[in-house]
Amino acid sequence: MSDEAVPALAPVRAELLRTARAEAREVLDRADRDAAALIGEARTRARVLVDEAHRQGEREGTAAARDVKAGARRDARTRELAAREAAYEELSRRALVHVRQKWDPADVDRLRERARALLGPDAEITEVPGAGVVARAPGRRADCTLDSLTARALDRLGAEVETLWSP
Repeated sequence: MSDEAVPALAPVRAELLRTARAEAREVLDRADRDAAALIGEARTRARVLVDEAHRQGEREGTAAARDVKAGARRDARTRELAAREAAYEELSRRALVHVRQKWDPADVDRLRERARALLGPDAEITEVPGAGVVARAPGRRADCTLDSLTARALDRLGAEVETLWSP
């Protein structure tokens, strides 16, 4: 690409970034709503289980009630964790679908450059059709596929991603 073309593409790049951010926010907003619904269902079910455990405990005595409540709390926590996991998996799935929709085969050159920057100019780079590249150098490997890049982007969110489904 010529040196004059780079500045000329700046508005296009800026618009693509703005659009990608807006679409990412939309995906995250949808994931927020889905996660909130899943967590709400889990909490409602947990309350029902705890209430039932309480009634059973009153019938069977204090010692039995403690055991049932503990089990209900574990069950509620298990359900909440399952809902969180489902929300994260849905977020991951949607993010990957979005990335794949936005993928332009011309971007493979940028991924090759990234792989070379990571592993050096002598890296052996293999294109994964429609999915990016994988590069290898002695004792090292760089996975620059859409799946891997998307997963790493979500991983970089760290604990912040939990805010999507936290009350």
